[in-house]
Amino acid sequence: MSKPTPLPRHLSRRGFLGLAAGGAASLGLSACATVNTGPAYVDVPQDVGASYGSYATMYGPVYDGGFEVPAVPIERMDPRYLRQVVPDPTGEPAGTIVVDTSQHFLYLVLGNGQAMRYGVGLGRAGFEWAGRANVQWKQKWPKWTPPDEMIARQPELAKYGVDNGGMPPGLENPLGARALYIFQDGQDTLYRLHGSPEWNSIGKSVSSGCVRLINQDIIDLYDRVPGKAPIVVTSGLRMS
Repeated sequence: MSKPTPLPRHLSRRGFLGLAAGGAASLGLSACATVNTGPAYVDVPQDVGASYGSYATMYGPVYDGGFEVPAVPIERMDPRYLRQVVPDPTGEPAGTIVVDTSQHFLYLVLGNGQAMRYGVGLGRAGFEWAGRANVQWKQKWPKWTPPDEMIARQPELAKYGVDNGGMPPGLENPLGARALYIFQDGQDTLYRLHGSPEWNSIGKSVSSGCVRLINQDIIDLYDRVPGKAPIVVTSGLRMS
């Protein structure tokens, strides 16, 4: 394998700051869209790695924060997008998160030439930012506040506006079980990694939101990511 091409170090907004009108408190995210489930997949690998356990356990029901996260029907998913340890294609230091938007993969670099790979779903906002930043803070079962422009399109969401304190945490909350908030130089980029109950959106591009993971996966990632972890978002990793 040839040495990976260095990833960009300059952060490009590419119009993303246009979402700032909603304010940092709005989270810059809209509700995730529902998509078709697609074909059934039956060739599901049984283990992510010797030290990580079986997929049946990993994607089974989770009792967390007073909520019961439903099991994921992994037999209906493309197995590429299930959590797994892979050779690290990024060349980044251990502890770095790399989102490859062209492949719908998120990598957490483990070191020793390995990375944990997660499948992700991407909304429009997920493609509008690229570069390097840091996970400024993380939150379990976050609130969600729709931006003003979304409320203008969907007035029924006004009850979740800033003045009303946002949507309470829960299984129907678009941010899911966890959210990681991405900042550059202390400024909110409005870019988020977050959970979603819509397992069928993983590996797809949907109408809204940033970078979504299966709730079981965002819980796993949340627990592995160190404080102020670096993150790189790129439109493709060049590998031999």
